[in-house]
Amino acid sequence: MIRIGVDFGGTKIEAAAIDRGGGFMSRCRVATPDTYDAAVATVVGLVAEVEAEVGKAESVGIGIPGTLDPESGTMRNANATYLNGQPFQRDLERAIGYPVHLDNDANCLALSEVCDGAATGARTVFAIIIGTGCGGGVVVDGKIIQGANGMTSEWGHVPLPWLRESEFSAPSCWCGMSGCLERWISGTGFRDDYARRTGERPHGIEIIELARGGDLVAQTTFDDYLDRLARGMAMLVNIIDPDCFVLGGGMSNIPEIYARVPEIIPCYTFGRVPRVRMVPAKWGDSSGVRGAALL
Repeated sequence: MIRIGVDFGGTKIEAAAIDRGGGFMSRCRVATPDTYDAAVATVVGLVAEVEAEVGKAESVGIGIPGTLDPESGTMRNANATYLNGQPFQRDLERAIGYPVHLDNDANCLALSEVCDGAATGARTVFAIIIGTGCGGGVVVDGKIIQGANGMTSEWGHVPLPWLRESEFSAPSCWCGMSGCLERWISGTGFRDDYARRTGERPHGIEIIELARGGDLVAQTTFDDYLDRLARGMAMLVNIIDPDCFVLGGGMSNIPEIYARVPEIIPCYTFGRVPRVRMVPAKWGDSSGVRGAALL
């Protein structure tokens, strides 16, 4: 059976076919378009391109930057806001001609890493994506947990906990609320915080390099980022106490996160729980598309 996965990201859409051993048979990616009709056409075109190399698939799995309303079958909570309210699954199935399975992109990452990645053998895994946006996904005993309303793990849209006075004027979020974790700990949020302090908005890795080189403003911005990420994760420890956190997205490639955040988390957990396992995704930015194929 040929399994095709599509990872619908904020900056790129990737499609891939994987074999039974989890290896790639074909893969291709393009920039994410900025309209709904173009998004449907892009996904359909990528699937066709993969099938031209490996043969026709029986179904397609797609990791989406949001959730599917189980009652209406329409998209919601997507940071690619033109998807919201649209029957994305139905439109794709009509265009492709066979079943399309959709799930949150962080759930797909978690599924990939549990099956044969960095979280293999863990019972409860919480996946964190910290890239353009901020997402979460949870897998228990090898199964994605979606919840009664398909809302499990919308971690990026809960408030930053244990606020400091300097954080009371929380930035507004595209979801209509303010102070969401996404506005603080995504790569975008990290850059925005530096811009608030300096009036400049370089790429995240440039800010990290400035911090490593001794720039005091960059160091303070980075220290605050790590503390905020630890606070968000400590909240999850208090609620579901996962065996493992697995991280994906652009910010997950920063080694200081794994060196420093596990030491900060116990400062905020109930009872000062000291044991927190935190790992980068083994499959890197391929985890999302691999997990989508596994749907």
